[in-house]
Amino acid sequence: MAEKNPGGHGAAGRAPTADRADAIRNVVLVGHSGAGKTTLVEQLLAATGTVQRVGRVEDGNTVSDFDEVEVRQQRSVNLALAPVVFNGIKINLLDTPGYADFVGDLRAGLRAADAALFVVSASDGVDGLTRMLWEECAQVEMPRAVVITKLDHQRADYDAVLAACQEVFGDGVSPLYLPVITNGRLNGLIGLLSQKFYNYATGTRAERAPGPEHVERIEAERDSLIEGIIQESEDESLMERYLTGEPIETKILVDDLEKAVARGSFFPVLCTGGGVGATEVLELVTQGFPSPFEHPLPDVSDLNGRPVSVKACDQDGPLVAEVVKTTSDPYVGRISLVRVFSGTLRPDMTVHVSGHGLAERGHEDHDVDERVGALTSPLGKQQRPVPKGVAGDIVAVAKLSRAETGDTLSEVDRPLLMTAWTMPDPLLPVAIRAKSKADEDKLSMALGRLVAEDPTLRLENNAETRQLVLWCMGEAHADVLLDRLAKRHGVEVERIDLRVPLRETFGGTCKAMGRNVKQTGGHGQYAICHLEVEPLPSGGGFEFVDKIVGGVVPRQFIPSVEKGVRAQMERGVVAGYPMVDLRVTLYDGKAHSVDSSDMAFQIAGQLALKEAAAKVPTLLLEPVDELAVLVADEHVGSVMSDLSSRRGRVLGTEPAGSGRTLVKAEVPELELSRYAIDLRSMSHGTGTFSRSFLRYEPLPSHLAGKLADGVE
Repeated sequence: MAEKNPGGHGAAGRAPTADRADAIRNVVLVGHSGAGKTTLVEQLLAATGTVQRVGRVEDGNTVSDFDEVEVRQQRSVNLALAPVVFNGIKINLLDTPGYADFVGDLRAGLRAADAALFVVSASDGVDGLTRMLWEECAQVEMPRAVVITKLDHQRADYDAVLAACQEVFGDGVSPLYLPVITNGRLNGLIGLLSQKFYNYATGTRAERAPGPEHVERIEAERDSLIEGIIQESEDESLMERYLTGEPIETKILVDDLEKAVARGSFFPVLCTGGGVGATEVLELVTQGFPSPFEHPLPDVSDLNGRPVSVKACDQDGPLVAEVVKTTSDPYVGRISLVRVFSGTLRPDMTVHVSGHGLAERGHEDHDVDERVGALTSPLGKQQRPVPKGVAGDIVAVAKLSRAETGDTLSEVDRPLLMTAWTMPDPLLPVAIRAKSKADEDKLSMALGRLVAEDPTLRLENNAETRQLVLWCMGEAHADVLLDRLAKRHGVEVERIDLRVPLRETFGGTCKAMGRNVKQTGGHGQYAICHLEVEPLPSGGGFEFVDKIVGGVVPRQFIPSVEKGVRAQMERGVVAGYPMVDLRVTLYDGKAHSVDSSDMAFQIAGQLALKEAAAKVPTLLLEPVDELAVLVADEHVGSVMSDLSSRRGRVLGTEPAGSGRTLVKAEVPELELSRYAIDLRSMSHGTGTFSRSFLRYEPLPSHLAGKLADGVE
């Protein structure tokens, strides 16, 4: 969109501010790891004068990837905000991780943004995760543009990657500029609408006419672009004018292009590399992407669930803001990245914190008042003060000690709650334990901070296996969490083998006697009970049947026998796992008028169950989960074969649209501990699955023997 004057740039060292929503653009950068998102952000920072050069180091880190884990691992694992000013417009750039493991931060970026830049590497092309995110944005009609990066790379193939984008992303994807590459170097861009060559050979942009060698390609690509714009235009006369050969003014085409981009029906393609193309991206963002006024407000309700109507981006309206990212530091404290949807957020004001419906993941619900600390605009590790956060803006807030990612901030006298964005379930279990007593003492607080930051993390204290389990999105997610525990919070933990809660049951029917007779001078113990034990079908639970006649066991002691049987079932009789699917019938017994008691008959019930276990085989039962795997059609065969190798039963498949298939299966839980990792490998990062407990089934004898020997 180089038809308009680029204008001035934001000044370095000053926090960008905006007093009104129409002077703000919130843009999320999306793409696979290594596509060049962070490099593009740094190019845009340099192009606006926010930093002096690309890759500028700040306290040993780049201005975007500054987290200690990102520095060590050389990859983005966080949502990062980088505000810039261009042509008087404040642009909040939201750089997202490119790994599927960190989809929580990516979803947060989509929630906070009003438009998306899909970053695609000219040397690597489009991956499956990027395609899935494009479809997700399409469902909510989010405005999008594509930026092809790394055109100065030796393996760059602009034409092939452009064709791939048009094939994968669908209709409406059309280049706005043509790259001019000489001897493997991107020297400039040709604007298809302006028909000007923007030459960067000297390091700054200079306009001139394109050479004759480019004319033929310009005409072909320009005609295609104009046709696409006209098809999206609300002016029906343009198509007739175009078909009759009448020239159409560039200004009309540019205006219609901007409108089509803003409403999410046309998707221009730009290109960058070697410092070229940043200004063109900024022009598209400021002129073509919508302001926060045009972004529908997520559903808002009061704390009783009654819908509340709130006008989007009303600075004078009720405060409605959302915490989209939380970070904590042992020294700085908690910093909350907040998108203001309505009203104005000011330093030192008291707000109500509400949220957020993830108690089952270890994230407690909130309904508290908190005082806001300083408001800042982050740039790397710098926190630059700002006077306020107006509706439509994104700011960092200090000292919200209770607020977590996903919580709503509103006025104290009018508490409100925004509908939370959808988060995927973490499906990779990682069992950990503290390395020392000192680590154990600090572990609980450190995990609490991690949970506050990351809504995709689920923390489980499994009372049955007595293990602490972190449910993660994948191996990289788990590595980052453990890294942060050690380096940020000073807590050393080690991974241990995950224990799956098994069950025991009887393999046949038998009768047994429990005899608890002890004489110890004074009151002794006297209780005898005769039980019949028989297994029930899977899922049958526990039944206790009273067949006592003639009062051989007094009525008050019959519940005591049941209580003893239940207690022994909880402890197991062979391998120490709880017993299930059992019917126990009390049919005979004896009591003593003095020495019988509640406790005596409880012990007799326990002894009877143990004796029964010595007479008939006992079976180990393993939990079986119901699995639903969503995968691209080309990977269905591999997935079904893999499920079968895991002792799974494939129940069937059904089409799920967009070239994907839903595979349903029943798989033992013992075989699923690393399925999140294996499925991602099989499906090249595009497969997802859900699981739910179904029932217990007998464990195969060869595996039962290994578990009995402590080998899993």
